[in-house]
Amino acid sequence: MTINFVGDQNGGMQDIAVIEDPAAAEISLDPIRTRILRELVQPGSATQLAVRVGLPRQKVNYHLKALERHGLVELVEERRKGNVTERILQATAASYLISPSALAAVSPDPRRFADRFSAFWLLALAGRMVQEMGTLIAGAAAARQKLATFAIDGDITFRSAADRAAFAEELGVEVTRLVDKYHDGGASSRGRRHRLVVALHPALKEASAPIASNESDPGKEQDK
Repeated sequence: MTINFVGDQNGGMQDIAVIEDPAAAEISLDPIRTRILRELVQPGSATQLAVRVGLPRQKVNYHLKALERHGLVELVEERRKGNVTERILQATAASYLISPSALAAVSPDPRRFADRFSAFWLLALAGRMVQEMGTLIAGAAAARQKLATFAIDGDITFRSAADRAAFAEELGVEVTRLVDKYHDGGASSRGRRHRLVVALHPALKEASAPIASNESDPGKEQDK
């Protein structure tokens, strides 16, 4: 089982866990267990969870054992109540991301496409990034070192397809110029190799907010 963690929150909980093990990925995709993971962002017992998710405590315990066995939840405290010991558990991360390595036999290989205008190549690159970042983060955590990364996320609206094409062309030229300026490709170089990925894709359309039923339609007169 392999789960790599990203970042750190209060109480030791991680921001994101990257799941690489196929069995752990399968466990995490069960709807009930996904609900339990969401609820366990805050520590809780099987009894408390049973009330929150509306299931018998025995069934919740069954799911908790599976999640704990695969490293998705962990014991944070044991409380003695009379003759009973109550186990308090918490999710190991606030969010989970499944690495393409969990589907290693069918995961996309960026080398199969290598076409900068291919949406499938972009998807393959994104998958490789998730996989590599999970491994890098685990290595950095083990070495107690910070991982040097950088990212830009933004929106841009183009007036036309021609403008988009021109932008992509200029961006490619500028990135190439910067790579040529800073890349140390000498045979004796001891520099650290970095991965550079630049992506541009259409943004998803946001769903329009529905008009409340009690709001009047400004285009119609009210019934009198």
